[in-house]
Amino acid sequence: MEVAVVQRRTLRLLFVTQIISGIGVAIGASVGALLAADIAGIAVSGVAQSANVVGAALFALPATAIVHRLGRRPSLAAGYFVAAVGSIVVVIAAVRGSSPLLFLGYFLFGGATAASFQARYAAVDLAPSALRGRHLSLIVWATTLGAVVGPSLASLAGASLVGYGVPTLAGPFFFSALLFGLATLLLLLLLRPDPAVVARNAIGSASAPASNGRYPGMRAAVRAVISHASARLGVSAMAVGHVVMIGVMAMTPVHIRGAGHDAAHTLRIVGVVLSFHIAGMFAFAPVFGWLTDRLGRRPVIFAGIVLLLGACALAGNAGHHPARLAGGLMMLGLGWSATMVAGSTLLSESVPGELRASAQGLSDLVMGLAGASAGAASGVIVHAWGYPTLTLLAALATGPLIVLASFKPNRMDDRAGCGESASPLADAPRP
Repeated sequence: MEVAVVQRRTLRLLFVTQIISGIGVAIGASVGALLAADIAGIAVSGVAQSANVVGAALFALPATAIVHRLGRRPSLAAGYFVAAVGSIVVVIAAVRGSSPLLFLGYFLFGGATAASFQARYAAVDLAPSALRGRHLSLIVWATTLGAVVGPSLASLAGASLVGYGVPTLAGPFFFSALLFGLATLLLLLLLRPDPAVVARNAIGSASAPASNGRYPGMRAAVRAVISHASARLGVSAMAVGHVVMIGVMAMTPVHIRGAGHDAAHTLRIVGVVLSFHIAGMFAFAPVFGWLTDRLGRRPVIFAGIVLLLGACALAGNAGHHPARLAGGLMMLGLGWSATMVAGSTLLSESVPGELRASAQGLSDLVMGLAGASAGAASGVIVHAWGYPTLTLLAALATGPLIVLASFKPNRMDDRAGCGESASPLADAPRP
């Protein structure tokens, strides 16, 4: 089967599963901090988001190993299956009022985020160089169709299981489990042939295991990223964008509740605000993908930085005004989208083919752990100094990325970042 045909089939299936998983992630994420605040308290409510992000980050390690050995199909399916189990654990934790069980569930729930992030790399396994940014951004954008709707369904999902003894804030996680289970089945049944396997075969032994059966690990990926300025910038853009986004977004629902509304009205406001935020994260990803291919990776990263700074200023001065918070959170999502699309594209083409999956896993690990740190700190910061201080510190976190992006590498080192690198399949025979 020709590479172009496999790529089209892969993109279609990834598009559908991103919609399904997007609903599942968004329904749970929209009430996660509120549920944690009820069970464990506001001061540690940010740990709930951190547990989710840490789960997503750490799952990048086994996910990378699965890609090397078996391909994208079992790796993506495993992520969604783990998240389905985590969703059920959250429901059980809420019924029992158990904080440790709750955080375990959130940790496993992160498998869905890990799989969703990995899907963007699956979209470029077979993509031609000139379309890499657009193919990647298409899969990021697909999440919009589910994720924007998800938070708005949280109130209905929460109320639907009250009669069965499930707390209102835990009900959405039951529906998340069903959706993740569906995504798992679709991937296992339909992602054939596997894009990573086809790419591996197309470039010969470049991505195949060594004669001793071992695969390039994280140490080799770290060396490759550190030695290449474009790869360093790609990883840093994703990590910093994630830090700012997670830090501000995680505590916005708690900040909204501080206005004194009842639980139902708070959920409605949170649903609207987070819907705008998620729209910013995903809806304009194709625009950033097109700009990434047309203008280059570095200019789009700079645009993302500007958007993140503007979002922190707007949200930090919004008070409890829903419209201003929605605008700030949407801009926050746009900044994250720009850094994610451009950074992911830049990294994917800046390392050798045999190290690509390991470098991608490394980037998701770094991004996830950085975001987890921001999520954990956000609850403490808001509890001690308030939401405006949190947004100020989030803005300051962009400083290192501004410095790194300001250094202009030599042409040879940064040619991938200008969209000039060859496709990994350019010189390979078509299967």
